[in-house]
Amino acid sequence: MILGGGTAGWMTAAALVNQLGHACDVRLVESEEIGIVGVGEATLPHIRFFVESLGIDEADFMKATHATFKVGIAFHDFGSIGSHYLHPFGSFGAPLNDVPFHHYWLRLHAAGRGGEIWDTSICNVMADECRFEPPPPGSPLYNYAYQFDSTLFGPYLRNYATARGAVRTEGKVVDVELEGESGDVRALKLESGERIEGDLFVDCSGFRALLIGEALGEEWEDWSQWLPCDRAVAMPCTPADAPLEPYTRAHAMSGGWRWRIPLQHRVGNGYVYSSAHISDQEAADALARVVEGKAMADPRVLRFRAGRRKRSWSRNVVAIGLSSGFLEPLESTSIYLVQGAIAQLIEMFPIGRVRSEDVAEFNRATDVEYDRIRDFLILHYHATSRDDSEFWNHVRTMDVPDTLHEKMDLWRRSARVAKYSQGLFFEPSWVAVYLGQGIVPDGWDQRADAAPLPELERAVDRLRCQVAERVGAMPDAAQFLATRNASIGSVG
Repeated sequence: MILGGGTAGWMTAAALVNQLGHACDVRLVESEEIGIVGVGEATLPHIRFFVESLGIDEADFMKATHATFKVGIAFHDFGSIGSHYLHPFGSFGAPLNDVPFHHYWLRLHAAGRGGEIWDTSICNVMADECRFEPPPPGSPLYNYAYQFDSTLFGPYLRNYATARGAVRTEGKVVDVELEGESGDVRALKLESGERIEGDLFVDCSGFRALLIGEALGEEWEDWSQWLPCDRAVAMPCTPADAPLEPYTRAHAMSGGWRWRIPLQHRVGNGYVYSSAHISDQEAADALARVVEGKAMADPRVLRFRAGRRKRSWSRNVVAIGLSSGFLEPLESTSIYLVQGAIAQLIEMFPIGRVRSEDVAEFNRATDVEYDRIRDFLILHYHATSRDDSEFWNHVRTMDVPDTLHEKMDLWRRSARVAKYSQGLFFEPSWVAVYLGQGIVPDGWDQRADAAPLPELERAVDRLRCQVAERVGAMPDAAQFLATRNASIGSVG
């Protein structure tokens, strides 16, 4: 039993009927009256594999959701006013003798040679030139994600799931019935009077967290001391008469940051901010001044809090999506966290009964994922020289988690990125943010000193030329998308 539709609910339903339809009956309860948050438009490359795992045709999916391609996230004014860098969905150069490329570049950089590291990344050059082409299958050099209309993504997956056996029930939950002895959820009672029983309940009810929070009382761990942004004002606009950018933009503002996400039919805009440092009206006015097209809706204010449940699986309830946690949209992680939780649930799906070992492992994996993403997001705020507003003074000088302190010290000392075998944001992501926000390490792997500097510089120049040549042969992003759409009919 899944409570709540939207992106989280219908992603869960689609995955369950696709992979476990033989083992369980999937029923989803949602109310059209309640609605969904519906502003999350940017994703990470993992979503491609989710769509692929369902057997969905990418071109059909992109047409239905007005999607565009995304090769990274461009950050403006974060490290300092006037600074700019791209967090690419791909590598910088290639390792040599098991030493990551950035160590060789750092050696050149320290000698005043080697140029910029950014143009050794295919994603960066694609973004600069607004070009796009999918990588060859299995290529390790770069990846891509989607930017889509999230109000269309849920209904698309609803059609997929219901066509394969998921049952949708329209209705509002007015009561949650618990087992007296175990404390498990026994049934949901709807406004219509219907009573729906289930063995396992998935809470996709959003920030309300009707099951995991209200019914079971699972505690929320607040992270606002490190991630102070607690509101966003969103306002879509008409597309600008400019090249289609295959990336998301994040522009630092006096009280937070704003996003720009180009879709096929509109541009998504929003200002994520700290209500302790700027008012709703000030944020809406600041956003209205910078959108480049005609507004397609009035500004819409959303309230949230950064943090997570201390336990996302409790008794026979699994929280997925906003009911489990939220870490703000800075690196487009919300849908990834939904996807990761679904994958964990499928792997540990109860056979006959809920086992405490599976619950403990699910919660452990969820906590590790949230903690790592939390540290990565905090880095964007804390690694700055900005002192032009109260907000930036606060995040620049605040205490950060010990886990992030350790990661930053390791980087400053040796240019090493803390490694882990599973999860999100591996080495190139951390390298991009560290260097992009001005943290240049004191040293590098000494194996990078083996090659003579002139030889190393020539090798990097050759790499840069190869990247430029490869990207130069690609079509522009709008042209590639138009050709793709023409193969299945134009977007309506």
